[in-house]
Amino acid sequence: MFETIAKGWEEFATKFTWMAWTWETAIFFSFIASALVILTLLAVYRPETPRRGILGFPTTRGDRFFVTMLGAAYIHILWIGFGGGELWFALGISGLFGIAMFIFA
Repeated sequence: MFETIAKGWEEFATKFTWMAWTWETAIFFSFIASALVILTLLAVYRPETPRRGILGFPTTRGDRFFVTMLGAAYIHILWIGFGGGELWFALGISGLFGIAMFIFA
């Protein structure tokens, strides 16, 4: 029985060999998936009305999360492009950017 399960898992896993699935990649996609689940549960149990912040247009939690993810991607790309070295600093800057987006936007 375990051999059948192992073989099924092997077949399933080979479908995803097109991407470099490292533990860092798994953590990243787990974070995105869990954030979307949390945002969905918040939308169901604590509905929100859009608010106007420094962006100049009304935003909801989902809008601010999307802008935060885009901003984090650009911060990391710029960090790599200008030869910033370790990405931990870019991660910290992205975290501060995310906090600012959720507070002020």
